[in-house]
Amino acid sequence: MEKKKLDRISELYRLSKHRNLTQDELKEQKRLRDEYRQGYVKNLTQQLEHTELLRPDGTKIKVSDLKHNKN
Repeated sequence: MEKKKLDRISELYRLSKHRNLTQDELKEQKRLRDEYRQGYVKNLTQQLEHTELLRPDGTKIKVSDLKHNKN
């Protein structure tokens, strides 16, 4: 997520501590937070898809394969 959007999330949070946000600000805050969460989940998913576990016998298994294969 762009730094500008992260700064805006922080700004809206700080504003909410001093006054009630307007309906437009609340919608913007929700949209930005949802976008942030989606990016976070996407990044985490990509990391897990490329992570491998080393078994005691020396074989490797991808974490993404574990949900399909319960061995």
